[in-house]
Amino acid sequence: MQTVKMVVTGPFSAGKTQFIQSVSEIDVVATERRISSEEERSVKNATTVAMDFGRITVDEDLVLYLFGTPGQKRFDFMWEILSEGMLGFIVMVDSTRPETFREARSILETFRAYAPTPFVVAANKQDMDDAWELEDMGHALRLDKHTKLLPCVATDKDSVKTVLLELLYSILSEMEGK
Repeated sequence: MQTVKMVVTGPFSAGKTQFIQSVSEIDVVATERRISSEEERSVKNATTVAMDFGRITVDEDLVLYLFGTPGQKRFDFMWEILSEGMLGFIVMVDSTRPETFREARSILETFRAYAPTPFVVAANKQDMDDAWELEDMGHALRLDKHTKLLPCVATDKDSVKTVLLELLYSILSEMEGK
């Protein structure tokens, strides 16, 4: 059986935990703690402090292991640990919070430095009225034309599967090329 390790990363409150929970066939192992900061608590009540872990069996020969990173800078020491052995990664970006785009770009560059693996960018919350258009997000994130920027709704299982399959196809294509 082939196992594929994928990392789901991105800024604080981008939807990483929800993304993994939407598709995992096991109860997601989550390391969430209550948020103490007033500013962060205005966005949500809990945050991932170590990682989230989920699993998806694609077929009898292929299992995906999903590792979600903490989004807050103070937990970024976990990023390198979680990136070890990854075959690809997803950068989640909240389409309704342009103030997080610069941080998302920085996280993308950090993970590319950890390992030159395939990646996709998932534009979460594309179902919201105030979501940025993909083309505008691509410019704001300074993505080149080869980078896959995919619409996503982290609460929708089919949307999440589409993002995962795009990354999986990129990983398999790279593996065949070697």
